[in-house]
Amino acid sequence: MSNSFQLPIHWADHEDIAMGLYERFGAEFNEGSIYRIRFTDLMQWVLEIPNFKGTPEQCNEGHLEMIQSAWVYEWRDNQK
Repeated sequence: MSNSFQLPIHWADHEDIAMGLYERFGAEFNEGSIYRIRFTDLMQWVLEIPNFKGTPEQCNEGHLEMIQSAWVYEWRDNQK
C-alpha cells in the first residue's frame, strides 16, 4: 500500500511504530539489544517512520518503553 493511503501514526500507536521499526531494522536488533537502545536514538527513529505525525514534545518515557516492548514482541513474532 502506498504511504499516501496509510493512516497517520502517533505516539500511542505502539504496535504500528514497532512494526515500522522492525521493517526498517529487521534482525539488526535482537530482544536484548532492543532494550539497550538509547531513548534519544529510539525517539529519532520513530520520528523518521513514514506517516508518523507525532512531535518530539509529545514523546515521553512511557511511550518509549511501550514501543520497546512492542518491538520485542514484533521481533519474536518474526523469529518463528
